[in-house]
Amino acid sequence: MQDGLTDAEAILVTVHPNREIATSQRLPYFVGISAITAGAKALSMYLVVVPPGGHAAPHVHCGYETGIYVLEGSVETRYGPGLCQSVITEAGDFLFIPPGVPHQPFNLSATIPARAIVARNQPDEHEQVLPYDSSNEV
Repeated sequence: MQDGLTDAEAILVTVHPNREIATSQRLPYFVGISAITAGAKALSMYLVVVPPGGHAAPHVHCGYETGIYVLEGSVETRYGPGLCQSVITEAGDFLFIPPGVPHQPFNLSATIPARAIVARNQPDEHEQVLPYDSSNEV
């Protein structure tokens, strides 16, 4: 076994995300895998919901990578200095966000929520997120 665990010490953990948590991005998150819920040491996974016509607050993830898989909906993510660049992801698409890249996702539908699985190489659900003010850059 890896990490010094024996077969008898290794356990599998099932997590039932039954409540949303508030985040600094101002979107509903449902915590799946994290340090607290599963004892993860280098990974976290969440379900994020972007309400119809909704968006996150502009922000930057400090020191960790983020992978997103869109389950349903269509999302425009504005990113980079001044949030001047843009990419659209739809159900079935993956999106990679490197550490330190300012970004802000927008649900392109006024009637359907967008849902995505978010994975990070950061196990703490109280992640290192900083607000981003795009008015200072262009």
